[in-house]
Amino acid sequence: MMFTYLKAQASSLVASAIDFGVTIIAVNLFGWWYLAASITGTVTGGAVNFYVNRKWVFESESKAINWQILKYILVWSGNLIIVTAGVFMLTHFFNLNYVLAKVLSSVLTGISYNYIMQKQFIFSS
Repeated sequence: MMFTYLKAQASSLVASAIDFGVTIIAVNLFGWWYLAASITGTVTGGAVNFYVNRKWVFESESKAINWQILKYILVWSGNLIIVTAGVFMLTHFFNLNYVLAKVLSSVLTGISYNYIMQKQFIFSS
């Protein structure tokens, strides 16, 4: 149980690194609006997170990958909404840098929502 949780945190770090890399590159290199970049980063990191969690963290051998993908999209849509709203509120109302706002929103969402939903809902079978 604890080892699975630690693997999930490692997977989350990899996905977050990709998420933040895409976000920062999109803003600073391509001049994207920070929210569009944040959404793109979250989706990209989410795809990596699903693959790593399915194969390594939860070692799912279920043949129902399409069902897991659908459930993951539902959960990750909630994650996307929560993180994007957090980034917007912290940036717009509290004048935080978009990267710091994304870090805060992502960490809070990760520890309060993602692991529980993935373990109990997506990869439970």
